[in-house]
Amino acid sequence: MAVQQNKVSKSRRNNRRAHDGLVAANRNECDNCGELKRPHHICPSCGHYAEREVIAKADEIDLDDDAA
Repeated sequence: MAVQQNKVSKSRRNNRRAHDGLVAANRNECDNCGELKRPHHICPSCGHYAEREVIAKADEIDLDDDAA
């Protein structure tokens, strides 16, 4: 079993943990609408990826015609 030889001070312990904090993800502008989005992901506001529409947004689909 490992036993420490000397006490590790709070300062030394916290300095070792200084680099463990999370970093905010980078954001890129969408080429289509200009909103911020995650890199290499579909834009949540317009549904485009790599300058082509991947997901049709709900306001573009007319549900009344499909139900009839």
